[in-house]
Amino acid sequence: MAGVIVAFDVFRTKVLSRKMFKLMPACVILLFSIASLPSTNAAYNVVSFGAKPDGQSDSTLPFLRAWMAACNSVAPAMVYVPRGTFLIKNAVFSGPCKNRILFQIQGTLVAPWDYRSLGNSGFWILFQKVSWLTVSGGGTVDGRGAGFWACRRTGSNCPYGTRSITFLWCNDIVVSGLTSINSQLCHFAVARCNNLRIQNVRIIAPSNSPNTDGIIVQDSTGVTIFRSIIRTGDDCIAIGPNTKNVWIERIGCGPGHGISIGSLGNGLNENGVQNVTVTNSVFTKTDNGVRIKSWARASNSYATNINFRNLIMRNVANPILIDQTYCPNNQCPHQSSGVKISQVTYKNIRGTSKTEAAVIFDCSSSNPCRGIRLQDIKLSTAYRATTATCNNAGGYSSGIVIPGSCLGR
Repeated sequence: MAGVIVAFDVFRTKVLSRKMFKLMPACVILLFSIASLPSTNAAYNVVSFGAKPDGQSDSTLPFLRAWMAACNSVAPAMVYVPRGTFLIKNAVFSGPCKNRILFQIQGTLVAPWDYRSLGNSGFWILFQKVSWLTVSGGGTVDGRGAGFWACRRTGSNCPYGTRSITFLWCNDIVVSGLTSINSQLCHFAVARCNNLRIQNVRIIAPSNSPNTDGIIVQDSTGVTIFRSIIRTGDDCIAIGPNTKNVWIERIGCGPGHGISIGSLGNGLNENGVQNVTVTNSVFTKTDNGVRIKSWARASNSYATNINFRNLIMRNVANPILIDQTYCPNNQCPHQSSGVKISQVTYKNIRGTSKTEAAVIFDCSSSNPCRGIRLQDIKLSTAYRATTATCNNAGGYSSGIVIPGSCLGR
């Protein structure tokens, strides 16, 4: 993508343990207190700037004016969106700002029905180069994606599509309490950010809506996703290249494609993913449970120190999956993935698999998976035994492991 689009090209590919939390610098720990932002000295109601809560009048400029007033405030400030429905076109909320901002949404933000009017920028609502921001409230963000999905299905000349809320080059961000529905593409996109927390959100799109990932994180450090419900037509959460220190906990995922690391290795020189924990979460009728995916082509990328633990699978098609043979449209024939996968732990994962193949480790022939650990796994299907398949995967198992481990040493 050119111009602004270039910034979003990082999304084409589709946490911190408590011990690590203690080691985090003070600036990171301060992030977790942002949600309790003290009362602001300056409050800017978007209606006072001309926004109309009728769902028909374009309120983009009033929102931007309220943002600029808050951004230029020397005291902590609040942008307030009251109850009502506000039509927003492409909106870029830029920093840096002079002090903390609370963006409080109580109403509903809606995209235009004419999806083509948002153009090819790749975003609908964008926060860029902002620090110490809290976006919260009981409001709803509605991307009105149905028309765009229909265009994609017909194969017509469709625009690129937009992500509902994007954070780009941002630091110390909290998103809390929002509901995001029917995004054209991804609901929340995070790129080139540090210290960001998404909590208590609801993300909803039909199971057949294309590429409506719940949350995509890439090129970022120190991301927490906590206590949220995600029901989409693609990954509930996807972790992309050059990302580290991610903590994902208490997620209700499904329908959708599960929680994925990758795809990795789309480029030769690509930083990988490290220090990711997914814990205390439930997957319901998803295509995958926890998945690591890489392209079957040469790359310097990697995935290491990944922990999946205390997970419940409910009728999940592929509960545990490593796939290093990803190659859509035969773009990489007769190649092997260069992505190095190591030190991946699966602990206390239980429930039901929709298919017999409950565990699949399909690793690279040139870079076999190393240090895979299975501990206390119990995945069953109705009326038949589950199976585990390993290609080029080494590691060990402990405790009760069902299906039986196929890992080599």
